[in-house]
Amino acid sequence: MKLIIFAAALVLAAAAPTPDEKKVVPILRDERIQEDDGRYNFDVETGNGILLSQAGSPVAEGAIAAAGQYSYTAPDGTRVELKFVADENGFQPESALLPVAPEFPHPIPQFVLDQIAFAAEEDARRARGESS
Repeated sequence: MKLIIFAAALVLAAAAPTPDEKKVVPILRDERIQEDDGRYNFDVETGNGILLSQAGSPVAEGAIAAAGQYSYTAPDGTRVELKFVADENGFQPESALLPVAPEFPHPIPQFVLDQIAFAAEEDARRARGESS
């Protein structure tokens, strides 16, 4: 009886997934080109839907400008797509999922303009020596 219980426990332990098990994701495409003058490009596609492509070229001594894009599916099912340029102006990403600051100059509300005018009148009165 002890042997049967031990065998059953052994089978259950062997069948249980280990925390270190990782799903193997195949690489469907991996194309890379590296030129002698520093130019490069690569395209990668994986079996779980990740796409990555990038190209770059030297623009100054020791500096490379690059442009590319990548996409993948987020855990919530949202498709994430991002295009970018990285050059002398820094990293410049573009994506519909990135937050966008309001356009500037944005309209100033009337109550703010009224408060600015009121403060300017008070300053002018003080400059003339009048009390409010």
